Amino acid sequence: MNIILLTDIDNLGDKHSIVTVKNGYGRNYLIPRGLGLIANAQNKGKLNDIIAKEEAERAARLSEFQEIAQKLKDVTLTIPAKSGTSGKIFGSVTNLQIANKLKEEQDVDVERRRIVLPEDIKTLGKYTAVLNLHPQVDAKVDFEVVKAD
Repeated sequence: MNIILLTDIDNLGDKHSIVTVKNGYGRNYLIPRGLGLIANAQNKGKLNDIIAKEEAERAARLSEFQEIAQKLKDVTLTIPAKSGTSGKIFGSVTNLQIANKLKEEQDVDVERRRIVLPEDIKTLGKYTAVLNLHPQVDAKVDFEVVKAD
């Protein structure tokens, strides 16, 4: 039985590939769980439509992330932190604080796991963080850690 896979399945195949499986595995496991479709002419036509739709969505997301990267190109965030007289801050600046500042000041919602800091930030000064927005799009954001009043 030939099946069109709708998701990546380990030891079987990648999404949108046509694989040959035993009848029972296809009818009792893959098709009822929505993991695959029978590879007939009608479903192959649907597959082409699905692939075209996903490509359009992927291109739209890529252009959206490129716009965000362009918007953040000249942005400098100011992050206040409590510090001692020597310029060493109490605690450290985290990617969560940067994500919150981006949301607050620029209205850009970035998941904190996508923000990469160059090092542990424990002193006042200017730094640059890298935002991994998309596998093809990275944005750099400058930020300055200043003494809080």
